[in-house]
Amino acid sequence: MLKRSLLVVLGVLTLQASQAQILDKLKKLSQPKTTTTSTSSTSTSLSGITQGDAAAAIKEALSKGVTAGIQKLNKTDGFFGNEIYKMLLPEDAVKIGNTLRQLGMGSLVDKAILQINRSAEKAVGFAAPIFVDAIKEMTLTDALNLVKGGNTSATDYFKSKTTEKLKAAFSPVVKSSLDSTLATKYYGDAVTTYNKLPTTFNKINPDLQDYVTTRAVAALFDQIGKEEQNIRANPVARTTDILKKVFGAK
Repeated sequence: MLKRSLLVVLGVLTLQASQAQILDKLKKLSQPKTTTTSTSSTSTSLSGITQGDAAAAIKEALSKGVTAGIQKLNKTDGFFGNEIYKMLLPEDAVKIGNTLRQLGMGSLVDKAILQINRSAEKAVGFAAPIFVDAIKEMTLTDALNLVKGGNTSATDYFKSKTTEKLKAAFSPVVKSSLDSTLATKYYGDAVTTYNKLPTTFNKINPDLQDYVTTRAVAALFDQIGKEEQNIRANPVARTTDILKKVFGAK
């Protein structure tokens, strides 16, 4: 028993260390390069701001957003305790929840909802590597256009570039998390109970894995967008020289 407990603790510590290393990579990736950018890459509409400056600032802004989003969501009650992101049953399964509550089986529905959110909280911790790759792929021209864009232009850009990759990466993690937190069991019990009712003529079994994956990705991007807006609008949020230089010049 003691040996098993030690293995569990070791596994948790290893996972936390891995996530910390990835977040550290994001921070390092956002740091400006020591080499200078030639005048040929200077923006024509942002005085004194080169494409290199723009790239460094956008990378840093996105890195801050990714890090903040993961840290806020990848914890107990990151979803379940948040009124904005808390997941209920999938839309197609709302009828299941309502019916079971009316029959006095609300505790089964509550258990399913709790563990669905727990699985999302766990899965979000695996988002960082995808964003590391996406940030590396950004071109100087992309960065300059994003600096001149709207309040969430960088977030929107990365949403278009990484959403499918994120969902693909999240999906197996979500499945594992759903299974380990017993969300699959409780949700399956709720669906099975509903489908066995004599009043149920149309059997329902919405895709829980896709539902949680999609909602988790959306919540992460929402957090990143909020951080980007804050950096663009609030001078206090520009905590480094490159952020002050680039976003202060707009």
